[in-house]
Amino acid sequence: MMLASGNSSSNPVSFILLGIPGLENSYFWIGFPFCAMYAMAVVGNVTVLHVIRTDHTLHEPMYLFLAMLAITDLILSSSTQPKMLAILWFHAHEIEYHACLIQIFFIHAFSSVESGVLMAMALDRYVAICFPLRHSTILTPSVVGKLGAVVMIRGVLWVSPFCFMISKLPFCPNKVIPQSYCEHMAVLKLVCADTRINRGYGLFAAFSVVGCDMIVINISYVMILRAVLQLPSGEARLKAFGTCASHLCVIFAFYIPALFTFLTHRFGHHVPRVVHILLANIYLLVPPMLNPIIYGVRTKQIRDRVIQGCCGKNP
Repeated sequence: MMLASGNSSSNPVSFILLGIPGLENSYFWIGFPFCAMYAMAVVGNVTVLHVIRTDHTLHEPMYLFLAMLAITDLILSSSTQPKMLAILWFHAHEIEYHACLIQIFFIHAFSSVESGVLMAMALDRYVAICFPLRHSTILTPSVVGKLGAVVMIRGVLWVSPFCFMISKLPFCPNKVIPQSYCEHMAVLKLVCADTRINRGYGLFAAFSVVGCDMIVINISYVMILRAVLQLPSGEARLKAFGTCASHLCVIFAFYIPALFTFLTHRFGHHVPRVVHILLANIYLLVPPMLNPIIYGVRTKQIRDRVIQGCCGKNP
């Protein structure tokens, strides 16, 4: 690899993304399931967005947050999968330096946005179950829009320093990133300088965003559980739990692989690299694929609109 100039403190012209080290002989075949999952993620989330946009009865907080989630999932999956498929099928391993920084920004910023949207959805479920008569007056479209804006601004403000701080650091001659996309910690390992400040800020950003969101989600569901258990009939309790089931599935699908990937980068030195890389890709692809399926199957209004659109008749 060449440097932009002759000294080691210059930014590199490009990096080399290896893909999935250890599975090179199977790249061609691995590309097909990844392509299928990415296609399902795009089609599913675009369908959800179309249904919510065209049906004015779905312009309620729950569905507006779901639309935000769909947009975030489209951006997250599209920030990595096209390049990954190019690596698997066309051996296009090189990525330009600034493109790598842009990929870091989109991955981390919109992971933060997704976490924030899940937190906002938990608040929506809390208000809907604990204050059902005041739900529409508390979570007005204006409030929903402001929550979405705060979540977006937070993601941008917290993650932008990653790219700025990395751009000021000198890189070692080795420009090989042993995975299929540019991630903050993976790129940081190529730096020939003290990276403690960068690592510290990364931990601060992750825990201040995800930690805060998980605390709010947990508190919301504790309050929901208390309210549901006080309902007089078993049928009412089951119905209330049913309204939260989709959201809980989405939360687990996002946070479990996200936390595994985050912790493995910093502490999981004994985790096989192929396992780590595969889960890192799954973390950015499987939730965007599953979210529209989960909500499409479990949410009657969306399911009915999709059936009506596909079959041309009322369900």
